[in-house]
Amino acid sequence: DSASPLMEQLIFFHDHALLILVMITVLVGYLMFMLFFNSYINRFLLHGQLIEMIWTILPAIILLFIALPSLRLLYLLDEINEPSVTLKSIGHQWYWSYEYSDFNNIEFDSYMIPTNELATDGFRLLDVDNRVVLPMNSQIRILVTAADVIHSWTIPALGVKVDGTPGRLNQTNFFINRPGLFYGQCSEICGANHSFMPIVIESVPVNYFIKWIS
Repeated sequence: DSASPLMEQLIFFHDHALLILVMITVLVGYLMFMLFFNSYINRFLLHGQLIEMIWTILPAIILLFIALPSLRLLYLLDEINEPSVTLKSIGHQWYWSYEYSDFNNIEFDSYMIPTNELATDGFRLLDVDNRVVLPMNSQIRILVTAADVIHSWTIPALGVKVDGTPGRLNQTNFFINRPGLFYGQCSEICGANHSFMPIVIESVPVNYFIKWIS
């Protein structure tokens, strides 16, 4: 389930593209089905320019209905608005480090909790010892880099996936529109334990965030 406006838009676009695919599949399936039972024969018919024009132009028009919303969404995902909070995430083998750049000396490492230390209500391979606490209904900028190899900071519910590359600082933004816990994992094959560096975001109201940060 989406937890950000951009993820909502991504889901809408997916449904829109899927509807077009269903219509194409039904049309082509119907034509193929009818061909099995078609006994008409015309030995003088060598070409049909009108039908050839139709089946050339129609797919191009259909592609426009997919391409234009896709380009709109691509630009929306890349737009950096005025951020309220900046979070810096650094990928290591195999854990994440976080720095709240707007505040003095607030930085910590976030390791996966081993299965034998996990609480009864915890999620295996997904829970961490230090969660990232972020305010809801606020524009958040995230800067992602890595200290050793290529990592990928990913939260599916927020529609965020940013590569952490050594020597580069990648930037994106997101807006969390509801409270809750949102889980993600490193989505780059960065070594033997790459699937054991989960990400947990705790979305809280702004006044709780201010209490936590202070």
